[in-house]
Amino acid sequence: MAKKKIESAEIADFDWEALELDGYTKIERSEMSDQYEKTLTSINEKEVLQGSVVMITKKEVIVNIGYKSEGVVAANEFRYNPQLKVGDLVDVYVECREDKTGQLIVSHKTARMHSAWVRINEVLRSGEIITGFVKCRTKGGLIVDVYGIEAFLPGSQIDVKPIRDYDVYVGKNMEFKVVKINEEFRNVVVSHKALIEAELEEQKKQIISGLEKGQVLEGVVKNITSYGVFIDLGGVDGLIHITDLSWGRVTHPEEMLELDQKINVVILDFDDDKRRIALGLKQLQPHPWDSLDKNIAIGDKVSGKVVVIADYGAFIEIAPGVEGLIHVSEMSWSQHLRSAQDFLNIGNTVEAIVLTMDREERKMSLGIKQLMPDPWMGIETKYSVNSKHNAKVRNFTNFGVFVELEEGVDGLIHISDLSWQRKIKHPSEFCKVGEEMNVVVLEIDRENRRISLGHKQLEENPWNVFESTFADGTIHTGTIIDMKEKSGIVSLPYGVEAICPSKHLKKADGGNAKVEEVLDFMVIEFNKDAKKIVVSHTRTFEEGSDKPSSGSKGKKTSESNKEVQAISQAAEKATLGDIDALVELKEKMKKQK
Repeated sequence: MAKKKIESAEIADFDWEALELDGYTKIERSEMSDQYEKTLTSINEKEVLQGSVVMITKKEVIVNIGYKSEGVVAANEFRYNPQLKVGDLVDVYVECREDKTGQLIVSHKTARMHSAWVRINEVLRSGEIITGFVKCRTKGGLIVDVYGIEAFLPGSQIDVKPIRDYDVYVGKNMEFKVVKINEEFRNVVVSHKALIEAELEEQKKQIISGLEKGQVLEGVVKNITSYGVFIDLGGVDGLIHITDLSWGRVTHPEEMLELDQKINVVILDFDDDKRRIALGLKQLQPHPWDSLDKNIAIGDKVSGKVVVIADYGAFIEIAPGVEGLIHVSEMSWSQHLRSAQDFLNIGNTVEAIVLTMDREERKMSLGIKQLMPDPWMGIETKYSVNSKHNAKVRNFTNFGVFVELEEGVDGLIHISDLSWQRKIKHPSEFCKVGEEMNVVVLEIDRENRRISLGHKQLEENPWNVFESTFADGTIHTGTIIDMKEKSGIVSLPYGVEAICPSKHLKKADGGNAKVEEVLDFMVIEFNKDAKKIVVSHTRTFEEGSDKPSSGSKGKKTSESNKEVQAISQAAEKATLGDIDALVELKEKMKKQK
C-alpha cells in the first residue's frame, strides 16, 4: 500500500512539458503558441464586428470574423438579401464567444438592429433622406422597413393630398425623412410628405406669383365639404365656396362635383401672405339674369318654385338662378303678424305678381295677395259709418282693442268706446282674444286703411238718465269697495261707482267708514261729461238748511230709480235688438218729468 502512494505522488510531480514528444522544447513550444495567438482577432461580447461569408447552406451561413472559430448565423436572417454570396462582408453581433461546445455565437439580425438604431438617430439629427421598403398596411397608415427596423408611416404623412387607397404603396421602395423616435418603446415615425412639402412650397410661390384675377385654370377636385370644394391647381389648393358653384341654389357641393373630377375654374381672389385662393365655377357661365325674358315687367304674373323660406318671406325661383322675394306682408291682405311658413312650404309651385324689378342689382320682389281682391275696395259700402257688425277680437294695446271684421280688414275700438259705465284700465278686463264682439263703425280712413269702431255706442248712454237719478242732494245706499289715499270708492245702485273724499267718510259716532260697510251717501257733485259722481256720508247726518228730508227719496225718486235700473240692466246685456227698448225708456222718463 505504501508503495502505491509513492508512485502516485511521483506521477503528479512529473514535468510533462519537459517531455519532448513532438520534437519541440518547452521554450520553442511557448514561442509558437504566442505566434498563433497573434493571428487571432481579439473580440468582446456584445459588440458588432464585420465578418466574411465563407459558406452558405440552406439553413446556415458561416461567417469568419478572424476568431479561432467561425460564427454560425441562421439563413433566415438574410432573407432581406437574396443576393448574398460567399465572400460578402456582413455585420454580426457577438452574443457569446464560446458556448458549452466552444462554439462562437453571433447574430446578423441583432447587428442590423443595433446598427440601424445608431443610423436612425444620426438621420434624425441630420435630416438626411433615407430609402425604405413598404411592407404592409396597418391601421392609420403603413409599416416601412428601414435598416431592418419596422417604422410607422401615418396616412397623413404619405402625401400632401388625402390618400384613399393605402394598398397601392405596399411592396414599393419610397424615400422618407425620420420625424420622430421613441427610444423607450423603440418606435420610429417616418414621413414621405415632408420630402415633397419643401418642393411644393417653392411650386406654390411660383404658381401664386403667376396668378391673376379672372384667370381660368384647370384643377382636380381634391376634397368636398359642406361649405365648398377644394381644388388642386398643381401644387397649390384653392377653394370654391358653395355660393360660387352655381347661380342657382346648391344644398350640398356633392350635388355638382365628385372627387378627382377635372374642371375649369376662374380665380376670383388670392392672398399672397396666407396663400389662400378663392375660385369660382359659376362665373364661367353667363348670369341667368342676363338671359331673363326682357318682356317681364312690373305687374306681370310669373310662376316659380319655393326654394327658401324665412320668417320674413319666401324666395321663389322663376328661372334657374333667378329668384324673387315674396315678403310675408305680400302674402295676405291681413295685417296680423304671421310667418311665411303659415302660407308656403319649400317645393311649392306658386303664381305671383311682379311688384319691383331691378335688373342691374338683379333683385325682384313678388306678391301673391295681389292675385286676390283687395278687401278695402268699396270699404265705404260694406262698412258704412253707423253700420253694425260682428267682429273677432285679435289683440290688445293699452289704448284699445283690435278686432278683425274680415280677412284683411281690421278696426280699432278705443278703450273709451268700450263701455259707458265701467272705468276700464286695460282692455283685457273687458274682453278676451278670440271672442266675438258687436261693433258699430264710427269713422273710416281709406287712405291709411283704418277703421274706428265702437262698442258702447250700441247702447243708449245711461248717463243721460243717471243725471236725474243721481242729482245733487239725492241720497242713495252704497257700499265702500276700496280705499285710496285721499278718498274711498263707493258702489252705488245700478253698477255706478262714486268717489267719497276722506273727510266725508266720517260717521255720526266720530269713527271713519271702512271697506265693505254699507251706508247712506248724498250726491254732492254729478258730472255727466266726465262720468264722475262725488258723494258724502257725513252730509247725510249733518244739520243744516240743505239737509234733504226723507221725502227726497219719495215716490217720484223711487219710480225714476226703477227706470234707471231697467236701463242699467239693458246696458249690461245690450245687443243690436235692445236699442229700441232703451229709446222707449228714455222717452217715458221725459214724459214723467
